[in-house]
Amino acid sequence: MSMIGNYLRLGPAELERALRDPDWAAGHARGLYEREDAAAAARVHETDKAWNALDFVLTRRGFPVDVVFGEEDMPWPAGHDWGYGPPRLLAADRVRAAASALAAHNPDTLTSGVTPADLAAANVYPQAIWERGEDPDWVASHWLSLGHYLRAAAREGDALLIWIS
Repeated sequence: MSMIGNYLRLGPAELERALRDPDWAAGHARGLYEREDAAAAARVHETDKAWNALDFVLTRRGFPVDVVFGEEDMPWPAGHDWGYGPPRLLAADRVRAAASALAAHNPDTLTSGVTPADLAAANVYPQAIWERGEDPDWVASHWLSLGHYLRAAAREGDALLIWIS
């Protein structure tokens, strides 16, 4: 089973509802992920198995916002696990900060100086591909698409729920 990075955009009213009703938030996320239309696709995003490598290279490059794991715990009762733990929140102001910082973290140079050996030594998921020596450049394509998603969320004033499933 793969571990996938997941994102859900929430407008202010949706965020308020999600904070009050975690079951609604889970159902809302599930419903959007199951739909196959452009409106739903704009609200959700996946980084596939690149989430841990993204965290590694962004941390190494000093990216100022935790766009991989979120920055705040959700104030929900125990038991609201969406895969590998509960989702975390990236507030709208932090989404804007991330979008503003994107220009300084170009996808073309994101993995410069990072070798498969670096990723394997740091036990970055999925470790088997780094041990085989696969090039980490595929991580940059996930960063590029995540950047588009972050910019769209920032333009609309959305917060993000982020989780690994």
